[in-house]
Amino acid sequence: MTDALEARGTATTRSMRLPEPLDLRSVLGPLVRGAGDPTIRVSAGSAARASVTVDGPASIEIRSTGASVDAWAWGPGAARLLDGLPAALGLDDDDTGFDPSLHPVVAGLARRLGRVRLGRTGAVWEALLPAMLEQRITGTEAWRNFRRLVRAHGSAAPGPHGLLLPPTPATVAALPSWTLTGLGIEPRRGTLLRRIAREAGRLEALAGAARLPGGGGAGAAALAAALQAHQGIGPWTAAEVTVRALGDPDAVSVADAHLSNVVAFALTRAPRGTDERMLELLAPWAGHRARVIRLIERSGITPPRYGPRVAPRDLARDLSRR
Repeated sequence: MTDALEARGTATTRSMRLPEPLDLRSVLGPLVRGAGDPTIRVSAGSAARASVTVDGPASIEIRSTGASVDAWAWGPGAARLLDGLPAALGLDDDDTGFDPSLHPVVAGLARRLGRVRLGRTGAVWEALLPAMLEQRITGTEAWRNFRRLVRAHGSAAPGPHGLLLPPTPATVAALPSWTLTGLGIEPRRGTLLRRIAREAGRLEALAGAARLPGGGGAGAAALAAALQAHQGIGPWTAAEVTVRALGDPDAVSVADAHLSNVVAFALTRAPRGTDERMLELLAPWAGHRARVIRLIERSGITPPRYGPRVAPRDLARDLSRR
């Protein structure tokens, strides 16, 4: 992989050769929090993402042409995002020891979909904030509340893409409870957001090793333990954060409303599963269970649905009607 860094107008650009073609949706798609996420856009061949780095706010545009990747970045944190590009795209992700042949379904998916690259942003807070909003509610409700929070208390990202930066920990920590309730975030969850925001600096420090070249998964156990030491954060939230921020290859989102059913159906055709059964099925890939989950999620395999879906709530709308 070659690397050339040069200034181009107000942007800085970097080009890298790829060892194999890369579908940006497969590696960056998990960062998108529902349709209309104002912080990121991803397609097969291009992506744009906004982030608040330790050097300041920035945005990055990435384009993949099959043999190479070109990227442009804007803002005080531009160089930081460009330096982290190989990690974000999973180009230094080490899948040594991952054996898809242990199950015929996984083997077939690996042949059809290609290598699983686990990217990592190194940005703990930016993975943690939406994960806390997504706990125990429908995705529709959580993503709507995330959009509202970003639009109300985030800020415009540098660059030409019209992206927004997620609100910083300091911003969230300072928000009064009624402000979050007005956005549709119930008081208990709002209290959690503000409390964890005050700890964000310590949690970010645990991602230091994962930000280094080849550091995928480094520090995941320590970060997961630190997160779960806080009341209101369990293994589901910890796994959602470590897989995105640190590229944790063994992250499993236990207690997810759908994942155990999806894994059980994909690997056994059973229409329903439990967390215990999911962990049993994934045990042969210990150390790389997130890769199996990513393959199954990318495949589109879903179990049959029984009964109506849970209707999303809208606390902000309900309050406005009182």
